[in-house]
Amino acid sequence: MEHIILNNKKKMPVLGLGTWTLRGSQCEETVRTAIDCGYRLIDTAQMYENEREVGNAVKSCGVPREELFITTKICSPNNSYELTKAAINKSLQDLQVEYIDLMLIHEPYEEALEMYGAMKEAYDEGKLGAIGISNFNQKEYKEFCNKCEIIPVVNQVEAHIFRGQKELQELMKGYGTYMEAWSPFTAGKKDVFHQETLLAIGERHGKTAAQVILRYFVQRGCIVIPKSSKQERLIENISIFDFQLDQEEMKKIEALDEKTSLFGWD
Repeated sequence: MEHIILNNKKKMPVLGLGTWTLRGSQCEETVRTAIDCGYRLIDTAQMYENEREVGNAVKSCGVPREELFITTKICSPNNSYELTKAAINKSLQDLQVEYIDLMLIHEPYEEALEMYGAMKEAYDEGKLGAIGISNFNQKEYKEFCNKCEIIPVVNQVEAHIFRGQKELQELMKGYGTYMEAWSPFTAGKKDVFHQETLLAIGERHGKTAAQVILRYFVQRGCIVIPKSSKQERLIENISIFDFQLDQEEMKKIEALDEKTSLFGWD
């Protein structure tokens, strides 16, 4: 597994498991299987309603807590300083951990700075290892950074081959924030697994289209969190650290960018 160093010096895996839509026993089993396969970054959110299941899996997986990197996100209706403080404690309780490695504001709420203030306090207290944001576009991100006390370590956004978000990534680099890509496979909205360019590149390396996508984002310096509940796909997704895309291949993938959201984030 490769890692990046966040702007607060904390180390974070570049690839992890997304848990959106995973529920109940399937969620617990998938998280445990992923950890067995070598995953150390697990991404959840209050909005996903599966923090308790993720916590159960983490508690029973047999891997020391300090080797895992757990991310969760605070969402509406916790849109105030006091509500965010309570929500942080609720996530700690549900995840059954003494600290959360990374907490994000799930969306660019009007009260985001107020919420972030509560998160900073929890960070200073050691309850949170790092703090950041999610789904902030270029304008929202820049305005937030110009007002917040601590620059976000991460902005987790929709990013896939049809929405590469390179301009946002370049802006964030200047501030010291990493881009994290959710739904790198478009959540089934487009058939990326049979895209001709990706298949051709994959054939040269003995890799699948999915592996080419993930390698593309990792080589761009992004964190990526694909979701799957199937063991064979979990293994496939994490097996991307034994090949490199050349500059021409990277440009071919970049040319697929339509610069349009598939999830209504425009």
